[in-house]
Amino acid sequence: MARHKLTDTQIRATARVGVLGDGDGLFLRIKPSGRRSWIFIWRRFGIRREIGLGPYGRGTGEVSLAAARIKAEEARSIVGRGGNPREEMRERIAAKPVQTLGEVVDEYVEAMQSKWRGRQTQPAWKRFAGTYIKAIRKVPIDRVVTDDVLRVLRPLWGSKAETAGKTRERLKIVLDYGKSRGLRHGDNPAEWKGHLENILPPLKSLSRGHHAALPYGEIPTFMARLRAVESTAARALEFTILTAARSGETREATWAEFDFDAGIWTVPAGRMKGERMHRVPLVGRALEIIKNMRTRAIGDLVFPGRIARRPISDATFGNVLAALKVDVTAHGFRSTFRDWAADETPHEREVVEAAIAHAVGDQVERAYRRMDALEKRRHLMTDWDNYCAGK
Repeated sequence: MARHKLTDTQIRATARVGVLGDGDGLFLRIKPSGRRSWIFIWRRFGIRREIGLGPYGRGTGEVSLAAARIKAEEARSIVGRGGNPREEMRERIAAKPVQTLGEVVDEYVEAMQSKWRGRQTQPAWKRFAGTYIKAIRKVPIDRVVTDDVLRVLRPLWGSKAETAGKTRERLKIVLDYGKSRGLRHGDNPAEWKGHLENILPPLKSLSRGHHAALPYGEIPTFMARLRAVESTAARALEFTILTAARSGETREATWAEFDFDAGIWTVPAGRMKGERMHRVPLVGRALEIIKNMRTRAIGDLVFPGRIARRPISDATFGNVLAALKVDVTAHGFRSTFRDWAADETPHEREVVEAAIAHAVGDQVERAYRRMDALEKRRHLMTDWDNYCAGK
């Protein structure tokens, strides 16, 4: 049976009394008072049974659409093995002790590690779990507050900006995960916008960190210098900057991913950080680079390393930047692109985020992201191409 039929936008827009089905037993009940609540319905021995999963919403004591789906999946599992969700779920809630932050972090890492593709992702999360939040690991997940978050961040904030930023991001992810599991309620104390930004100074004013970014005002001059370097690595880096891609997406690109007639580079889901296929409009200099590389292709890879069947290494871009005596990272150019688009262009935020393959925002924004907005992004990338060329 189809699942995930509902969206938050649809739920908020519906006023009629009755039920809305999300699929496979999960329903949202709307009462005459306007109150919305989640229920899970199943049948046993031909008898209809149901269990309430909580009121709809994102506030304290409420259950979001994502959290309701997690609870429904738990109920389906119980039904599948012949159990009674009403009895088992309530008994477990009553009997289970509150989990600590450390336990929830470990649970999250265990659940997600099979989906992580980057070689450094799991080790980074292990360091986060065992080192950076060690001081608050034993705090119950439902009692983690702003002071706990600051206890972790302040020792890092002034001296290790990149580590501090990643620690805050991961802490926010885990606390959101805990809320989705029904382990905590209320606002996220690790949220930056509207919360920690009022307490801590911006990281970029302290240190540029690991992903150091070049100010966009310096881009035209830098790109002219980069174009003067004649090497496969330089062309790969230039292409990465012009397309706002991640370095790995460029380094492992194959000819089968390019449609020269349509001017589109399609990065398959398996090579994307977000595990969603990403289409990149190719314009101007970026398309020129690919066409030039095609004339001297010696294998499947667009930017081969010294051994033709292997991509250039992940250290190659750093070497090019070091030779140009520029203290930035390849990944930082994505921030440069983003800052330029926000400060200097009228392009919509959703279009800019789609260009860098970021799945952010609420359900409406993500729906926009799914629609691709390819032609709008083509206009955006044309403006970026012109800016990089100093036009």
